[in-house]
Amino acid sequence: MDVNSVTGSQGQSAAAVSTATLAKDFDNFLHLLTTQLQYQDPLAPMDSNQFTQQLVSFTGVEQSIATNKNLESLIAQNQALTTTNAVGYLGKEVTIGSDKAGLGDDGTVKWEYALSSPTKSTKLTVKDQNGLEVYSENGELKSGLHQFVWNAPEGTDKEIYTLEVEAVSPNDEKVDFSIYSKGIVESLETVNGNVLLAANGLLTSPRNVLTVKDIKPETTPVENGTE
Repeated sequence: MDVNSVTGSQGQSAAAVSTATLAKDFDNFLHLLTTQLQYQDPLAPMDSNQFTQQLVSFTGVEQSIATNKNLESLIAQNQALTTTNAVGYLGKEVTIGSDKAGLGDDGTVKWEYALSSPTKSTKLTVKDQNGLEVYSENGELKSGLHQFVWNAPEGTDKEIYTLEVEAVSPNDEKVDFSIYSKGIVESLETVNGNVLLAANGLLTSPRNVLTVKDIKPETTPVENGTE
């Protein structure tokens, strides 16, 4: 799957590792301190300020680790809340800012594109994952938001496709545009601790979702004279 804007970290809890290391170091410190006290010169006793400062340092580190534990707990709670909220996207059509979109089960690939001003010509080109052109057509000339649905031929590979837009103004200047990908959220996946939406081959964070649309179930027409 193509991952859209994923960040995060993975692995064992940093606070847990630090706690184990600190406990081991503290045991070693106490062992050395006890040995020093046993074998110190009675006529020149060890300066107590030195190990007092070391004890203070251990206390400061312990407090920092406790703070990290609290932060990790808050992060875990936030991730659980994010997962709960993300469940609401399941089965719905979402729009994200991306020129990539996956082939849906209905054999279509859906995009939207927005033109900043009217154009003299607009060309839409669909390319596969290898950058090869698989389809092209002329797009809308008016400014604003437009939908583009590519009805892929039967047997088309179910992969990620990219839409390219070439827009030229009446003055033969390039027109600015934006491209948006549309897909139905089929499942949730966790990558590096981040909850992502899986929509037609794309993985994206809920933060990247621009619009959400309910998909109405298809209804079967009732024939005359049939109950």
